[in-house]
Amino acid sequence: MTISKGSVRIIGGQHRGRRLQFTDQGGDLRPSGDRMRETLFNWLQFELRERKVLDLFAGSGVLGAEALSRGAARAVLVEKKRERAADLARQLRPLFDDRIDVTCADALKWLAGGAPPAPFDLAFIDPPYDLGLVTPACEALERGGWLSRDALIYVESRRHDQAPTVPVNWHLEKEKSGGDVRACLYRRHMNGSPA
Repeated sequence: MTISKGSVRIIGGQHRGRRLQFTDQGGDLRPSGDRMRETLFNWLQFELRERKVLDLFAGSGVLGAEALSRGAARAVLVEKKRERAADLARQLRPLFDDRIDVTCADALKWLAGGAPPAPFDLAFIDPPYDLGLVTPACEALERGGWLSRDALIYVESRRHDQAPTVPVNWHLEKEKSGGDVRACLYRRHMNGSPA
């Protein structure tokens, strides 16, 4: 098993410059790079204030942390690996108190366990590339009532792979490719077409 240590930096908001440390066991951790993350949060700059955020494949935790640093009300981070989830909780709870909830669970099983008390306004879907998790995660979010009426969904995938399949009422608002990454931001529409 490959074990490496690294860090990733929060690049904006209240905790700008703060570094999050992580240990990557198995070599599957691929934090979103600064440049792509800057693009994403430029897209979201007027969409974060007081929003409820879900980071389904939390990994380094940087997407959820970045959203909270920039004014999101609350974030739920779901991370399958127990050691990684514990590490996220240890580092992020002192920064964000009760605004953050780190859950150790398989994301798809967690989604199948029932809808939240209140739907999320923004979801991040950035799983390991080779596991085929994007499409089932998107379907589960839509089917299970996890998203607010006009929620935004960020999907990151490998640039040269086939584009992920998303529900028909998710409409692509922004897209960018860089290096090996394709980043897509969708907005959910209840009636199947943009307002």
